[in-house]
Amino acid sequence: MEFKANEGKNVEIMVNDQKYLRHAIQTHYVQIGENYIDIIEKYVKPIYQEGDIVSISEKIIGLCQKRVVYKKDVKVGRLAKFLSKFAMRSDAGVGVDNPYKMQFAINLCGSLKVLYAAIAGGICKLFGKKGVFYEILGPEISGLDGFYGNVFSDYANFGIRIPENSTGVCNEIYEKTGVKAMIVDANDFNVEILGKSDSIENTEEELKLMIKDNPAGQVKTLTPLVLVRKAE
Repeated sequence: MEFKANEGKNVEIMVNDQKYLRHAIQTHYVQIGENYIDIIEKYVKPIYQEGDIVSISEKIIGLCQKRVVYKKDVKVGRLAKFLSKFAMRSDAGVGVDNPYKMQFAINLCGSLKVLYAAIAGGICKLFGKKGVFYEILGPEISGLDGFYGNVFSDYANFGIRIPENSTGVCNEIYEKTGVKAMIVDANDFNVEILGKSDSIENTEEELKLMIKDNPAGQVKTLTPLVLVRKAE
């Protein structure tokens, strides 16, 4: 097969002196409630070989699991509006500078913890350390997507939470399809492995290095799946 990369990305990458090839797999526009096993069967199985690993965007698993929070159900309060004004804007995407995302954090973690995280984050930024707010509140907050329609207009109406039991999902995919998978929360600045098949022998650090440049790309590439293969 011919390996293809998104614009600005490379097919090849070196990880600990081993070359890997990455293929960005284009899918349809995944909707809420679809079956992720069907998606793997349709797009990955025809090109998958033993030893391959497929990297899956957390967004599509969250959508399949119906892990969405609708904007109409989030009542933005004064605290969320206030704190969101001071949140750091990032080129990695829309964060808690969006009042709806800040309100989600308050609803999930409580006002006191969010206030503590905001104060601690602000102090740490003075000393050059970023991301403390999200470190304190955890992946449910840092991984929340949506609530803005810059790329896909549908996403303006809801937020997409990180998947439930990502490792369990990856193990289910392997049991039902034979595909070794990892679920990732990635952008052009950072990569987090949310879960991986128990059958994968590579370390988490090696898996991060395989996709450290976010080969799935951003915006409307519709490539939430990336096939990773060890080069011969």
